[in-house]
Amino acid sequence: MSNRHISSRFDADLERLSSRFFEMGGLVESQLANAMEVLNRFDPDLVEKVLAEEHRLNAMEVEIDAECGNVIARRQPAASDLRRLMAISKGITNLERAGDEARKIAKRMRRIATDSAGSNVNVAEIQASGRMAATILHHALAAFARLDTVAAAQIMREDDAIDDQYRAFVRKLATYMAANPRIISAALDYLSIASAIERIGDHAKNLAELVIYMVKGTDVRHVSRERLEHEALGD
Repeated sequence: MSNRHISSRFDADLERLSSRFFEMGGLVESQLANAMEVLNRFDPDLVEKVLAEEHRLNAMEVEIDAECGNVIARRQPAASDLRRLMAISKGITNLERAGDEARKIAKRMRRIATDSAGSNVNVAEIQASGRMAATILHHALAAFARLDTVAAAQIMREDDAIDDQYRAFVRKLATYMAANPRIISAALDYLSIASAIERIGDHAKNLAELVIYMVKGTDVRHVSRERLEHEALGD
């Protein structure tokens, strides 16, 4: 078999895996949108849809990860090609976990719907952070598709805004619970929802870090913001 044919087959493998990765990313985006719609307007059918789609996400993660391993074993890629495969493998784990968080939101909302005290909690910060999480997840997937390290660096700053909304909600929630103990159960469920959204932002940030890894070959996990931006924006 000619080297050219081997290269063509490898390119096809990469393209197929990339396509599956973005298919999974689109499903997670849909999961999050549905979960946030349940937060805005409780719909038991939509809750069940979010829960059911989680099984599909789990299966996709297993299938894509297995195929990444098969391609690495068969093709023995090096340098940027290996980094791309590794990034896809790590990226689907983050996508699956983001889907898990969307499922948690739906499940908590199902419980809140049975507690009339839940309507007394102002969830404006949760709604705002949910919109932010959806936005940065979309931006992270777009940066992954374009191998855009500048956009990846921007996502780090966008994730900080979600963290700020989360902290603001926690402070407000403590005040609510102190003033009205009847809402404590619902308030704790809302706190779990806020935490889930914050973690979705973290998973989007992890995807952005993988973009920098693919392009620059540098692992920027657990490094300072200054070092990360230097790696993302430097030549």
